[in-house]
Amino acid sequence: MESASRQVNDAAFESYGVSHKGCVRDHNEDNYLLEPQIGLWVVADGMGGHEAGEVASASIVEHLATVGIASSAPDLRARFEDRLSRAHAEIRRISKSRGATIGSTVAALLAMDGRFACLWSGDSRVYLVRKSVISQISRDHTEVQELLDSGMISEAEAQTWPRRNVITRAIGVSDEIDIDFQQGEILAGDIFVLSTDGLTAHVSDAEIAAAVVSAAPQAACENLLATVLARGGTDNVTIVLVKIRDRGNGGLDLSRAESRGQ
Repeated sequence: MESASRQVNDAAFESYGVSHKGCVRDHNEDNYLLEPQIGLWVVADGMGGHEAGEVASASIVEHLATVGIASSAPDLRARFEDRLSRAHAEIRRISKSRGATIGSTVAALLAMDGRFACLWSGDSRVYLVRKSVISQISRDHTEVQELLDSGMISEAEAQTWPRRNVITRAIGVSDEIDIDFQQGEILAGDIFVLSTDGLTAHVSDAEIAAAVVSAAPQAACENLLATVLARGGTDNVTIVLVKIRDRGNGGLDLSRAESRGQ
């Protein structure tokens, strides 16, 4: 199958996801997950070649699909981290059995009780579009981002840096799992965009914002995918859009995950 798409909605969220192998690759190593009923959305971009990347990203999605209904926002994050740790361990076992390093990026959105949490490892991204203004919530774990942060190269140089696609973190690659985290308040009308780097290699942040504010999630995803393919689609591309219909109540803190697994 060249592409796959899925729409899942509930009272609070309108969600749509699409994934495509692109114009150059012979198969798709990306995977994604839509679970609005529990407040979880994920994209994962596998790496390792010979379909090993697909195995890694699928492991992440399959484990996270078992999170289940959480009792609180900290419980949701604890469940997420537990399942991601299980996927990490499974990918490590597969790597060892094959005698080769495989892994996957992950970018996830958790939403519950009027709050969101973004967790990620690698260069898959989470954006927030609020009142038509886009901001990147995640921060790329890449060699080029480290050089930018240190002031060793400029933004212009980063665009053509020969090692700009080298990532510095991924699930399953190192002995220990290493993810970053940001959280904030949800507002009605917010739109979250989760994507693998197959989107951002061809479409600017401003173009992403324009696409998602001008159409419903399904149409916006399909329009963005069409743009990527029209521009050459040099990588697999996965896009997940989440539009907030209802902020919900409360304001539980996702920064303090409960230690118990489920």
